[in-house]
Amino acid sequence: MNHKIYIVPNPPTPNRILAFDAEFCNGCNLCVDVCPDDVMMPNPEPKQPPIVVYPEECWYCGGCVEECARSGITLLHPTSQRISVNWKRRETGEFFRLGMKNPPPPNEAIPSGKKKFVRKRTK
Repeated sequence: MNHKIYIVPNPPTPNRILAFDAEFCNGCNLCVDVCPDDVMMPNPEPKQPPIVVYPEECWYCGGCVEECARSGITLLHPTSQRISVNWKRRETGEFFRLGMKNPPPPNEAIPSGKKKFVRKRTK
């Protein structure tokens, strides 16, 4: 039984989870073996850093960083990265992003699409 198996990486997420230093990484793949979530696969090219295949599965445990004898891996935790969030308002077609200067006023419509109920004050 001789079958080829292919690994197809998921589309990239907004952030990277690991940074490999080519000066120190010798492609030993100890980090691949120790990862409890199977986030990486060995690089088919010898002496190259592993390939991160499933970045969204990483729990940021740091086991790969601890296992690396040559200190060739840096864990890039999401709280220390800048995330860009963009959206488009359906009614007007305007584009917005998280953290923009002079943001637009909030959308006044309630989720169900019904008009807001305003309680009248009585004396």
